[in-house]
Amino acid sequence: MSDVIIRDKAEYHERTTDEMERHLSLPPWSLRQKMALTCRILAAEGHESALAGQITTRGDRPGTYWMLSFGLGFDEARASNIVLVDDDLRLLEGNGMVNPSNRFHLWIYRHRPNVNAIVHTHPPYCSALSIVGKPLVAAHMDTAMFYDDCAYLPEWPGPPIGDEEGRIIHEALGDNRAILLAHHGQLVATSTIEEAGVLAVFIERAARMQVLAESIGTIKPIKPEIAREAHDYRLKPFASFNGPSRPKEFRVKGCRPRLGCQSR
Repeated sequence: MSDVIIRDKAEYHERTTDEMERHLSLPPWSLRQKMALTCRILAAEGHESALAGQITTRGDRPGTYWMLSFGLGFDEARASNIVLVDDDLRLLEGNGMVNPSNRFHLWIYRHRPNVNAIVHTHPPYCSALSIVGKPLVAAHMDTAMFYDDCAYLPEWPGPPIGDEEGRIIHEALGDNRAILLAHHGQLVATSTIEEAGVLAVFIERAARMQVLAESIGTIKPIKPEIAREAHDYRLKPFASFNGPSRPKEFRVKGCRPRLGCQSR
């Protein structure tokens, strides 16, 4: 019987990263198609709350941003109703009304040059935590991407249509990827629309897991060093949005796999 090979765990992490970069490729969808898909995924995940919630990304030109036209639900999103605006929410391209609630997104983009996509929604379990004043607790492998990476705003500044709300929310977010907003919902700010979509899905699942866990007992924290390792592992590029293990809920009904959600 041959000796068992025992290697340092870092070697396996490096191998996994190399293999993911070789074997997993992103679909050739446009940014607007990806935004439309993200909207529909979140609608299917129960994030929609009438017209509340927004998804935005940076445009190609500095000081420009893509967003869903106001008055549409996430389930109605198509590449054709994603509009381009400037740094004062004035329409540059597309047809439709600009969402006035997206002003606080601009504050995050101005102060976080590494952020290229923002998803803000009012899903039920994140909202439930927010109205009882409980920050998100990341104590499970599937939610470790939020360990020490999810801020909490304990006071609601009101509807975020003004500059003061933008200042408060961006300062509370800091350098984190995510934030739970009291009496409001959740927000994730990331480098890609793919990562933002995945984190938005999983922050609601994390909140649901927390509500369920606290209904039967006290949440047992995980060791910080293990939590940090799991955080980085779950946030590997391609780790959540691609590959054969991609959950079925990411295959959106009505969207052709090779074309994404095109205008019709």
